Amino acid sequence: MDFELPEGIDQIRKEIRRFGENEIEPVAKEYDRDEKYPHEVMDKANEMGLLGASIPVEYGGAGYSVLETSIICEELFAIDPGIGFCIVASSFGTEAIQEFGTEDQKEEFLEPVARGEKISGAAISEPHAGSDVSSISTRAEKDGDEYVINGNKMWISNGSIGDFFVVLCQTDPDAEGRYNGFSQIIVESDRDGFEADKIKGKLGIRASDTAELIFDDVRVPEENVVGTEGMGFLQQMQFFDATRVGVAAQGVGLAKGAADRALEYAQEREQFGQPISEFQAIQHKLAEAYTDIEAARNLTYKGAWAVDQGEQITKLASMAKEYASRVAVDVANEAVQIHGGAGYVDDFDAERFYRDAKILQIYEGTTEIQKNIIARELMGKGLS
Repeated sequence: MDFELPEGIDQIRKEIRRFGENEIEPVAKEYDRDEKYPHEVMDKANEMGLLGASIPVEYGGAGYSVLETSIICEELFAIDPGIGFCIVASSFGTEAIQEFGTEDQKEEFLEPVARGEKISGAAISEPHAGSDVSSISTRAEKDGDEYVINGNKMWISNGSIGDFFVVLCQTDPDAEGRYNGFSQIIVESDRDGFEADKIKGKLGIRASDTAELIFDDVRVPEENVVGTEGMGFLQQMQFFDATRVGVAAQGVGLAKGAADRALEYAQEREQFGQPISEFQAIQHKLAEAYTDIEAARNLTYKGAWAVDQGEQITKLASMAKEYASRVAVDVANEAVQIHGGAGYVDDFDAERFYRDAKILQIYEGTTEIQKNIIARELMGKGLS
């Protein structure tokens, strides 16, 4: 059993960490407080080749593996989850185009994302359809050589700043089978009838952009359909192994960032004539945090490696996502506790990490959904 990471990954980790410390950490609090998208940081991330990191080299991307992108996620989230999310989410939705898109679609939509000229998004969830994706009601009706789209999408990352979105629509409401009759369609944000309403007041990752998307008779050409018409839902499900491993990596990074700050504070803060790190109660909190982080990291790396090997790892991906997100929430909670009253205000990063952690148990499938998937796989029941 070989636990060595592939050659070059440690160098990627060091470069990301250096970038985060120099470009993200000094401004993280500002963007969080203002709920402002970090365009300036994104420009610098583009110069580093971090935008569209998983896009193949032939379309201008870095072509990083799932394991490599997981390590990028980990390091960025250890610095600041909000801005880190902006960077890793700049190419949301392009996975479908990479896998199922035509050559024309790949050239038109992947290349500008890889160059940092455009930001993409994936529009799936709706006001009344979150975990139950198959109950979406956004419709795309064929009219000649165009589709006319009507409906709403909710909680969409990059919603008000994205240039195009891969939108999951119902194209055949009479199709047999619960998961048939859905299609993925590329919708550019400058089309008539498209509107984005930015969502403010989020608990965490406030630097990232989230919006409700409104489609009012939005017309798109039929060549914007990604893959096979009517198979969009099943196509979408193929990416969850990789995306859930990605969220697990975010959890590992967030937990590491929170734990490192708690460790540093514990060694500086003195009570009763000594650093609080000398008290066994604090030592145990730190020991448990770093042990849990290491366990989550190994589970995540195993999942990422397996995806890169082409393995189908639905159960493992859900295990990694559920466990790492739980570790992130628990460690962030203990980091605040170690900071005491200082952890309850935004003078220290612990407060921000605590708020940022919770979303990891919600997006890309809630904790409850992950446990359902794990149990289903254990009992040999597939998607039916």
